[in-house]
Amino acid sequence: MLTVEDFKKHKDRDAFMDILEEKIDKDRLDRVLFDVQYEKQLLQLQAELVDLQQWVAKHKKRVCVIFEGRDAAGKGGAIRRFAQHLNPRSMRVVALNKPTDVERGQWYFRRYIKELPNPGEIVFFDRSWYNRAVVEPVMGFCDKEQYDKFMVQVPEFEHMLYEDGVHIIKYWFSISKDEQERRFLSRLQNPLKRWKFSSVDKEGQKKWDDYTFYKEQMFSKTHTTFSPWIIIRTNDKRQARLESIRYVLSKFDYDGKGNSARTILSDPNIVQRYHRLVNQID
Repeated sequence: MLTVEDFKKHKDRDAFMDILEEKIDKDRLDRVLFDVQYEKQLLQLQAELVDLQQWVAKHKKRVCVIFEGRDAAGKGGAIRRFAQHLNPRSMRVVALNKPTDVERGQWYFRRYIKELPNPGEIVFFDRSWYNRAVVEPVMGFCDKEQYDKFMVQVPEFEHMLYEDGVHIIKYWFSISKDEQERRFLSRLQNPLKRWKFSSVDKEGQKKWDDYTFYKEQMFSKTHTTFSPWIIIRTNDKRQARLESIRYVLSKFDYDGKGNSARTILSDPNIVQRYHRLVNQID
């Protein structure tokens, strides 16, 4: 336990760190230091995102960042941190509602195609066409024929986008079952977040194993060299936000890269390119 005397007797940062290391166990100290540094690191990385966006606009690049994961995995919170200081004129967040009767009669990808980035634009998808790979078959929103057709078509669809110059980054936010339950309970207890909890969320814990099966099928059939799956493996929302931003920054050689943030390379213990032996927590 730190005392008033501890604060009075330290002379500089190093001396105070010695006191902290003496009185606080390493894991707790690491959490405290991370808490202190989080907002500072986030702001630095967001400044880098501003530089990236200006480069994307100048060179007419098209960037599509997809956020997938189980319910309450932290996708929306991460997107908000990405978009917080960006120019809305060349950035969009796409979170589509369930398809209309007309859209259900169209080619599945059509309603997503019109949301793809224009030249000079970054688009963040809060869930995407991959609804059909996991959520829809688990919840019975599509039949087997529709699912099978999608799984065949999606690599071809993404290859066409790649060949046309669209930069696609696909994230899967991986959290544990216990963490998902904790976040669900937190939503229900917070009147400002209660709207996030839906009937689909209620089934998330019950159908955990079904989600796992379809998630692994999705990875094995849609992870490609031109459009790989990037797994954000952590139960800490703040780590997920920082490291996912770092990964996007690391993929582009934009003007002024590294001028604002000290570290723009992501942590390989948290950000992992999918392969069959990767140790996921969900």
